[in-house]
Amino acid sequence: MKNVQFAGKLAKSLVRDIKFKMIKKNYLNFFLILSIFLIDRASKILIINNQKINGNIENTILPFLNFNLIWNEGIAFGLFSFSNNTYYNILTFIIIAITFIILWFIIKTKSFERLGFMMIFGGSLGNIFDRLYYSAVPDFIDIHFNNFHWFIFNVADIFISMGVILLIMLEIFFKKKI
Repeated sequence: MKNVQFAGKLAKSLVRDIKFKMIKKNYLNFFLILSIFLIDRASKILIINNQKINGNIENTILPFLNFNLIWNEGIAFGLFSFSNNTYYNILTFIIIAITFIILWFIIKTKSFERLGFMMIFGGSLGNIFDRLYYSAVPDFIDIHFNNFHWFIFNVADIFISMGVILLIMLEIFFKKKI
């Protein structure tokens, strides 16, 4: 009987240790995703408030960098911008569904792959928030060379792009070849 009690206590202790490690690991994941979301939100709030105070002014930060607020009703680079609310709502639903799939990948993957998916997820949450709250995503980072301007984007897009680049690099350089 003592062996059974000891085994039960040992199992309880192991389960508690495993749960603690999982919670600790997931807190770090949650903190990273939340940090990405909050950095994105803070940057957009600053730009939106600046426009409310100063009007629609293009702020030159560096010779190749401007902050110029535009409202993107489509997806990346303004693609699929629709004037019809039905199409906008369908597109928003698809984006939310894809974000849940990315969450599933976060749960199922490990190490740097997880980091890539977390960056994509955090950025996606920022843009989804804007789609639901403003019915558009505020983009404001304008990189240019002379008269050639790249697509205007935001901080969430930077994290999404970094996550995608990380996943591509991991796939190309670090996956075991069959």
